[in-house]
Amino acid sequence: MDDKRSDTTDYEVDQQIGFFLRQANQRHVAIFNSLIGDKLTTTQWAALTKLRQIEPCSQNQLGRETAMDVATIKGVVDRMVKRGFIRTAPDPNDGRRLVLKLTEPGHAIIAANLSAAVTATENTLNPLTSAERMMFIELLRKIT
Repeated sequence: MDDKRSDTTDYEVDQQIGFFLRQANQRHVAIFNSLIGDKLTTTQWAALTKLRQIEPCSQNQLGRETAMDVATIKGVVDRMVKRGFIRTAPDPNDGRRLVLKLTEPGHAIIAANLSAAVTATENTLNPLTSAERMMFIELLRKIT
């Protein structure tokens, strides 16, 4: 038992992977927010741009494709519908389900912010060399 205790007494939160991942995410979100217009959050941006790729789709599918839980994607979609960027319609194959599609303003908001989103990614990864960027992304994919 003393051996296990000694393993945990050296625990330092600021040396843990979760601490570094949270800091990296906070840095990226700050960069993203400084560049993206229209008061879009990173989750809203993810939903809009993924919807552009796979529309039409259900809310559940959009949540799975963007790695958002049911409650989060519902809130994001509700806000984007309210802002007029997404529209819902009954699924012609399943009346219990709604299908999501981008509206013209939804397409326009993506077009207006696309270069800023690319710049946000570039600025986030700026401290890394090209090889480090590729390795970093590969390693993150491995643990997600």
